[in-house]
Amino acid sequence: MSKLWGGRFEKQTDEAVEAFTASIGVDARLWEVDIRGSIAHARMLGKVGVLTPEEADAIIAGLHALREDIAAGRIAFDPKAEDIHSEIERLLTERIGAVAGKLHTARSRNDQVATDTRLYLREGIDTLCEQIRLLQKWLLQTARNHLHTILPGFTHLQHAQPVSLAHHLMAYFWMFQRDRERLTDCRKRVNLLPLGSAALAGTSFPLDREMVAQELGFDGLCENSLDAVSDRDFVVEFLACAALVMTHLSRLAEELVLWSTPEFGFVELDDSVTTGSSIMPQKKNPDVAELIRGRMARAVADLTGALVMLKALPLSYNRDLQEDKGFLFDALDTVLSSVSLMHLMLSRAQFRTERMRQAVRGDFSNATDLADYLVRKGMPFRQAHEVVGRVVQYCLKQGVALEDLDVAQLRTFSDLFGADAVQLLQPEAVMQARRSRGGTAPEAVHQQIQLATQLLGGEDIR
Repeated sequence: MSKLWGGRFEKQTDEAVEAFTASIGVDARLWEVDIRGSIAHARMLGKVGVLTPEEADAIIAGLHALREDIAAGRIAFDPKAEDIHSEIERLLTERIGAVAGKLHTARSRNDQVATDTRLYLREGIDTLCEQIRLLQKWLLQTARNHLHTILPGFTHLQHAQPVSLAHHLMAYFWMFQRDRERLTDCRKRVNLLPLGSAALAGTSFPLDREMVAQELGFDGLCENSLDAVSDRDFVVEFLACAALVMTHLSRLAEELVLWSTPEFGFVELDDSVTTGSSIMPQKKNPDVAELIRGRMARAVADLTGALVMLKALPLSYNRDLQEDKGFLFDALDTVLSSVSLMHLMLSRAQFRTERMRQAVRGDFSNATDLADYLVRKGMPFRQAHEVVGRVVQYCLKQGVALEDLDVAQLRTFSDLFGADAVQLLQPEAVMQARRSRGGTAPEAVHQQIQLATQLLGGEDIR
């Protein structure tokens, strides 16, 4: 195959070198954004007079036709091509002849690939944000139905205080809200146009970069040509965002794994999103949740790989940067599929609310409220903490629940206990007492839901 750069060389590239340096197997997915960027570049070259109107029209028409044929599956890329950029140019040349060679005027593959990567990632971020939004919508809708559903709240994986299922689900809503906000902010730095920087130093041709930026939907330009062709900060920033999304998904997946065990029994995962065992007929395994948890490692590996790739690169472009797309595409594919499958798994899950309520029974997660009661009666908290600790010890020895004690039993530990102390020990009362903003009381969670509804766009999410 003839190379875009072949004029300088007398020998053919060794086949092993060709195979080692080729990127068509990875970057072929950039074909549509590559054509889109080329159309904008050709139109601009025609406007500024670098191409004649006829040349620009021929190139643009050829690119449109090529895009239609590739999309329809009528064209297959040559697996021996060096990269998608040279392959598109080859296919265009076959269609419209030598005039196709003028498309690369005032452009290098260095600024071309940077532009393609930014276009592709921008659309990936938009898709990911929408998928996260759909997952948040499910969390919000489900929380509305479980304001009064009680389950144990945990610290150190030990029963701590009763919370509502709505409150628990909303914790993940806010994690994913931060993820969307980070991705939206990351998109601002992705959405800058490098095209026009050429190989590294700009070009002597009279380009209109602003015209290309406007046509391609970029918010602005990369202002330094050296930085424009060598920058992959935007890739690293996205990979960091993706790793955090996967971290949040992994935490949720871990809880689904735990909650679906007989020991917890808080959730029943649907048959359609679980698998069985080849030897144990009774098994129903949460493989989707486990794989989401496991694939978080890939997102971290992609982030680490990109950082190491960039660590010692001198300005400006170096071939090392070809490796960025492997990290980027893997992370993007991983996080998109993981968000989608988490949404699917949750949408088909059945929460076992009675089992959640039973798990709170006798777990002493109401002990803090008993100490707070004494504090309201004037006892210092540290003393109240010690008194209630002795009450808990008594219950453990007697095999009774804290909420089953009567006033007489409580008063053996402190004269400050009154009849009203018994009522506040019920799990519902414990949950409803936490009315502070951000707390688990139904009215406090309802405030969260109202704010979250506004963040997701209002009435359309109901």
